[in-house]
This record gives sequence, C-alpha cells and structure tokens, in this order.
Amino acid sequence: MRSWLVSLPHDLKIAFDAMDDENLPRAAREIATGVVFYVVSPKDSVADRNDQVVSYVDDTLLLRIALQNALEKGDDEKAFRGRFPELFESLDDNLKLCKSVIGDLMTWLEQKVTTLRTGSYKGRKLAQFLDNGEAREELFEDGLVFRTDYPVDEKTIGDKLKKAQTVVDVMRRRKTDEARAKGIAAS
Repeated sequence: MRSWLVSLPHDLKIAFDAMDDENLPRAAREIATGVVFYVVSPKDSVADRNDQVVSYVDDTLLLRIALQNALEKGDDEKAFRGRFPELFESLDDNLKLCKSVIGDLMTWLEQKVTTLRTGSYKGRKLAQFLDNGEAREELFEDGLVFRTDYPVDEKTIGDKLKKAQTVVDVMRRRKTDEARAKGIAAS
C-alpha cells in the first residue's frame, strides 16, 4: 500500500491516458474518466480528519480496481496494459492480497466501480469530458493541480500504515455513513 500511495499521482496519469486513448472501447474510457473524477474530486469518499495518508487509500484502491476492470479484455486493452507494466504486472495478485486483508471493504469499493460511468464532475456529465476538448482540458488541469499538491510521500507515510486496522477502521466508518445516508443497514 505504501508504494501505491506514493505512486498515486503517476497512476492518475495512467487513468488520464486511458481516458484519452481512442483505441480503447468507450466503456473502458468512461470507467477511466469516472475514476479520475473520484480521485481529483475534493469531496473524498473516505476522509480522516486526522490523517491525510489514510484519506488517499480508497483512491489508490479504487483507481487500481477500476483500471483492472476496464482493461481486462480485448487486444487494445492488453496493449494499453503492456505500456504500464509497473502498474499492471502484479495487479491481480496484489488486489487479491488486499481483499484478503480488508475483506468486505474491497467488495464495497468494487461496487463503486459500477457507478463510475454514471458520474459527474463540477455539474457536468462524464460524456462531456470525453466528447468536449475544453471540458477535458479543464479536468486535465484539475488533475495537474491534484498531482502537484498531493501531500503524500514516503516521509509523510512514515509509520502510519504499520497496521491495516488504521485504514480498515476509517473505511468501515465511511461505508457505514454511506449506507446510513442511503437509508440502508451497513453489512
């Protein structure tokens, strides 16, 4: 997780590349765009007022889950994955390991991927960012701001991730809060 957190700005660039790659199917580009929305949005789904590092764990996981799902089939998707072996080579095994550690929270994040294609950002629907160069440029600029201002590095992580429970507790609270907001019981 430490290396994933440190590489989030680079991984976000890969999501932007997927969004712009016209060789990829539209559905894959939509998922990539939706995960870009999720990561750069100032309304973070999982936030911990006391720890910025923990606040980005869901972003790193969701980005990787989304790209794995969007790019798992087809020759064009394989070609795209081949351009970024540092992200994709061990992704399947690493996500299985995460699931073994955080259990149902991984399922919760996987379910979020199914909603990414219907997302919006700054009041505009996802399609506008794929079909309109000006909107895409605005999103790209927001991504650059995110990447420039991203406050996490090896030093800021320090000892914060020695126990998985630190992350699990914050994510579990957020899952419960989301369920409560929807009027359903959290499982």
